[in-house]
Amino acid sequence: MSNKVYPDARTALAGLTFDGMTVMSGGFGLCGIPEHLILALRDSGAKDLTVIGNNVGCDEHGMWLVLANNQIRKVLASYVGENKILESRFMSGEVEIEFNPQGTLAERIRAGGAGIPAFYTRTGYGTKVAEGKETRQFNGEWYVMETGLVADLSLVKAWKADTEGNLIYRKTARNFNPMIATAGKVTVVEVEEIVPVGSFDPDQIHTPGIFVDRIVQGTDYVKHIERRTTRPREQ
Repeated sequence: MSNKVYPDARTALAGLTFDGMTVMSGGFGLCGIPEHLILALRDSGAKDLTVIGNNVGCDEHGMWLVLANNQIRKVLASYVGENKILESRFMSGEVEIEFNPQGTLAERIRAGGAGIPAFYTRTGYGTKVAEGKETRQFNGEWYVMETGLVADLSLVKAWKADTEGNLIYRKTARNFNPMIATAGKVTVVEVEEIVPVGSFDPDQIHTPGIFVDRIVQGTDYVKHIERRTTRPREQ
């Protein structure tokens, strides 16, 4: 068995967490989040964290658990609307938030993973998003310079992994996870199934194992719904 495979999430994060670190976490809302690794991050007790991800979870789920445990100092996200604790702590000055347009956030992470220190985008020019940032004109249009993002630790959720860390994601759970897998100095992945090397068609692999340092298999997954919407049953 590959030495990338760890028996549980707590063991997979052993020796990787420290105060003041930057952590990226994949997924979109509560879909495709590395929920067992997030619990292990909470239990690690590491504080003053900068957390990068599309959002910071919602009540009782996802990164909300780390925030509620007073471990987060700064958030880089594109959406925080379902998180009342974050709203309260931002308004009281306890947590700093850096809002990013969603596409810009995804591209900043992808750039960080690709070793690109900065790039120009038209998104946000002339708005508060551009305040304090370098701007430049190309072909008669103004652009904002955004920097690539790299984390001390990337936490990723995939559907399947082989023992060398080659990953396959499933449907919408693929959101943000592939680029976050490339942008961590250390990347730890939580999956639903671990299979032997050679089980995957190479053409179907979404993240090559070279980006993955540690793997853990999660259990007892429950599909949580952020906002349930129903309609009356037809008569």
